[in-house]
Amino acid sequence: MEAVPTRARVYVACVALLALLCLLPLPRTHVPWWAVALLAVLYAACEYVARRRFAGTFYPVLLAGAFLLPPPAAALVPLSAALLPGGAGSAPTPLRRVWRAAQPALAVWAASRVHWMLGGRDAVVGADFPYALVPAGAAVLAFCLVLAVLDGGILALAERVPARRAWRGLLARSLAPIAVHGLAGLMMAVLWRSPYGPVAALLVLLPMCVSWWVFAQYHRERAAHQATIRALVQAVDIKDGYTRGHSERVGQASVMIARELDMDDERVEVLRFAGILHDVGKLGVPTRLLRKDGPLTPEERRVIELHPEYGHEMVRGISFLGEARAAILHHHERLDGSGYPYGLMGGQIPECARVVAVADAFDAMTSTRSYRRARPVQAALEELERCAGAQFDPRMVTALAQALGRYGWHPTVTADETPLPTSPPAPPPSRDAVDRAEENRTEGNRAEADRAEGDRDRVGRGAAS
Repeated sequence: MEAVPTRARVYVACVALLALLCLLPLPRTHVPWWAVALLAVLYAACEYVARRRFAGTFYPVLLAGAFLLPPPAAALVPLSAALLPGGAGSAPTPLRRVWRAAQPALAVWAASRVHWMLGGRDAVVGADFPYALVPAGAAVLAFCLVLAVLDGGILALAERVPARRAWRGLLARSLAPIAVHGLAGLMMAVLWRSPYGPVAALLVLLPMCVSWWVFAQYHRERAAHQATIRALVQAVDIKDGYTRGHSERVGQASVMIARELDMDDERVEVLRFAGILHDVGKLGVPTRLLRKDGPLTPEERRVIELHPEYGHEMVRGISFLGEARAAILHHHERLDGSGYPYGLMGGQIPECARVVAVADAFDAMTSTRSYRRARPVQAALEELERCAGAQFDPRMVTALAQALGRYGWHPTVTADETPLPTSPPAPPPSRDAVDRAEENRTEGNRAEADRAEGDRDRVGRGAAS
């Protein structure tokens, strides 16, 4: 935590002082010190593995301490983990060590306090189920609440996140995973108090570690998927930097449509991939054609119109894309059969491709280009509605309109999309004719587009309006 603002340092100091105050009643409390030491060592070992292998944190041992020990003693358990090195083996700064000790100490003290006030200790000793779940659940809630409050404070002060955003969603996001840790901690506490003692309690960690490893593998696989997507999108942006940012926005609009249609989360994610990768086939189109100044010859136009097939070939071996591959292949098809590459009609066009086609056209119309200003969202929607039934699926157009009416359109702004000056300059010779030709084509100006732009592609990213 280098260069931490002074106000954040004061905040950490205050949190540390509160944590110390939680320990003051310790001399008057009967504490099984061997249990405190064992839990502290066990927590430190689990945290070390969690930080180095899973880049996370491990709460079952802490919560077991909250269920087994008096509040001041429970607050001692997390202090040992503050001595550990950082997640990548780097040594944390003293301020970070203080934070790592004080924050969980306060949280586990609050959890233990709530648990004991509700009679949870007797329920654990007597293995009184399901009553033991009530004080344990309240303790977990207190634990989550303290962590969320403290995390929001450090975000607001150290990272300068606006106060209204600093705490938003922190409690909701942490409650479910920490509840699972709490259940494991309760099982540890019950077994600890059983005739089999701490050895039996340690067995709870084995399935917990296995499940965590599986979860970590899932996230690593997901991160690999995201890296694959980013690499492909960056390759397209490098080749055709003029429309940089378009792919991400098409993915965003595709997600909005999919959610409005009540698609499940897995399919929404696939459609996001489809929107992001819909123009990956541009990698197979010669750069000279994408940037050609004059009209395209019929042969050149045929080459450009192969880009959906190129894209499909590039991603056909990426199994996690699922139906996104069909969207990449068919997003330039039209309901009336005049699209490409296969001239499919109506229901022959995969649903995912119909979603991406609408998202693609919408972004092309609402994005600023050096040769024209972005259209207002309402004007773009009116154009989509005008073309619905012939070019676009009316159901997808309606879903986008409803989603925009509910949430608005807040696309990611890239460096390449700067506002136009009051008097826009003449269009540069390298402007993307793909968008311009598609815009004119959709508006019924195909002949003018062919003359002015060489219809230089229909590859467009957009059916563009």
